[in-house]
Amino acid sequence: MINRCWWLFLGLLAMPAVRAEEAWQSSAYLQQAFFEVALHNEYTGGEQPVRKWQQPIRVWLEHHADQTQAEQRAMLTKYHMQHLSRITGHPIVFATSRQEANFMVVFSHLQLWRNDIALVSGNLLIKPPADAACVFGLDLDDKKAIKKAWVVIPVDLAQEHRQLLSCIVEETTQAMGLPNDSEKVFPSIFNDKTPESLLTGLDALLLKMLYAPAVKPGMRAHQVRSVLDKLLKQWQNDGTIQDAEKNVRQSELYEMMGF
Repeated sequence: MINRCWWLFLGLLAMPAVRAEEAWQSSAYLQQAFFEVALHNEYTGGEQPVRKWQQPIRVWLEHHADQTQAEQRAMLTKYHMQHLSRITGHPIVFATSRQEANFMVVFSHLQLWRNDIALVSGNLLIKPPADAACVFGLDLDDKKAIKKAWVVIPVDLAQEHRQLLSCIVEETTQAMGLPNDSEKVFPSIFNDKTPESLLTGLDALLLKMLYAPAVKPGMRAHQVRSVLDKLLKQWQNDGTIQDAEKNVRQSELYEMMGF
């Protein structure tokens, strides 16, 4: 859903309760949160470069699970992908065929999902982590731009843990180039302790940072830092950060879920 300056978090813990909800809106917090989720991986250590899409995303859905709920799952995915496109400004459409797609979302079944992962990833050796209810993967080019992405959700397992919506939202968002989970980033879908299943204002800002034109695939932390310094200063001044939580809730998915 990870290296962090402990003095900052200790400082946040010491803040009065009235300030706690605003902690994530500071430029220092936002920049470090970006480094946590964009420049690290969930299951491998070490700092990673920026990974993001450069080409338009073409989504294809496959339903290998209960067909009676396929339309609802498709609607949830459609609304979320449209939301991601609006936040990032990156073009996302639904493909007319599997062959033209570069972003696969497979709604699988627990008995099938290992096979589905192998088929969609092209790697027979990939196995889902034991504690995972859903998984995603990325295919990068030499410049670290994302060429292809895939998400596999075993619907029965996700529903058993009441995580179907969370899986759709989190895995597809991570496949935009924010692959890491971290308990140091809150409130966020990248933190399993966050109660909400939908994007938060913090998540929206992380996506906007990643898809800022000046942030390029392959950049390292020291290169990104100066870009984010300027960007976050601008957003503090123009209200982008202050209005992030209000704006992220203006989506079909939030409306559909009754928020």
